[in-house]
Amino acid sequence: MAYFYVMARETAYPVKKLVNLTEEQARRISDFRFSQRLQSENEAIRSLIEIGLGIADADRQEKS
Repeated sequence: MAYFYVMARETAYPVKKLVNLTEEQARRISDFRFSQRLQSENEAIRSLIEIGLGIADADRQEKS
């Protein structure tokens, strides 16, 4: 009998978060996803987070 050892792949996104959304937020994320032609809602959420963090960083640098 042959045994195969499969190495676990490292995931690109190892941290998982659960976020509750309003229906309006969910709709806006879905609209963003389709307008940007993104593959998944997760990708849309990550993109929106990066956009928001970039704006927050720029705002923080502007104030200092």
